[in-house]
Amino acid sequence: MGTKSRWARLRRTEAANGLLMISPTALYAILMLAAPLGAIFLYSFLTDGYLEIIRDFTFANYIEAWTNELYRTVMVRSLGVSMVVTAVTVLLAFPIAYFVSFHVSPSRKSLWLFLITIPFWTSYLIRVFLWKVILGYNGVVNSGLLGIGLIDEPLTFILYNVNSVVITLAHAYAPFAILPIFVSLEKIDRSLLEAGQDLGESRFMTFLRVTLPLAMPGVIASVLIVFIPTIGDYVTPQLVGGPEGRMVANLIQLQYLKLDNYPLGSAIAVSAMAIVTVVSLIFVGLNRRYLKGRKA
Repeated sequence: MGTKSRWARLRRTEAANGLLMISPTALYAILMLAAPLGAIFLYSFLTDGYLEIIRDFTFANYIEAWTNELYRTVMVRSLGVSMVVTAVTVLLAFPIAYFVSFHVSPSRKSLWLFLITIPFWTSYLIRVFLWKVILGYNGVVNSGLLGIGLIDEPLTFILYNVNSVVITLAHAYAPFAILPIFVSLEKIDRSLLEAGQDLGESRFMTFLRVTLPLAMPGVIASVLIVFIPTIGDYVTPQLVGGPEGRMVANLIQLQYLKLDNYPLGSAIAVSAMAIVTVVSLIFVGLNRRYLKGRKA
């Protein structure tokens, strides 16, 4: 009887009601996300056979993934491309978010945010194809530069290499970087900026000492939002990257669908996820340390 009464009181608590509300979503996430990830993790320790998977536990797949020069080069390239894309996207997104937050009237901010989300109106695949047309040998960029006489022959370094991948990904993920920074800037109390200038600070120093630190959570959020998906992007390197722009997702696809080597493909996928996790934790740790330093 006492157990039943305790269970009845527990069900009436706020925590129990919260768990009951999120349980369908949590169950769905476990089934649709955690289960496939667990399967990939399990496959990475098995042995590949001819058109079958041998259930022998081994670390050979991870040894191959980290010692093979080709695989290691592709993973390092993916990490480098993702970090460059993240840096370019965030550096370009911050001025736009700052302008919308501080220099656009409140009545027009919704319009500007609406315009920023226009790229989402079209399919991601279509946007990648458009950049392929723009950067192509006879594309918009080369035709324009030839037309005004700046070049004598079409440029070849802007397509089917890492450069085209960086350009395309930076454009595709720009709205994801702008919006979190904008939200952080909107939360800043404008009286703090006025107080800084009243104390004799210039606008630039006020920006460095007040605006930028307070906007840092949005910047870190933008970094993570851009970095995590770009390192595993498959479509952009496949369409505009060429042999020099292939990334880790293309390597995983090759192992799964072309070579039928599920264990090695799984080991490469788990390795890529481990890299993303480590880098993300570094960013989060730096952000926490920065915030603690500001409070101290």
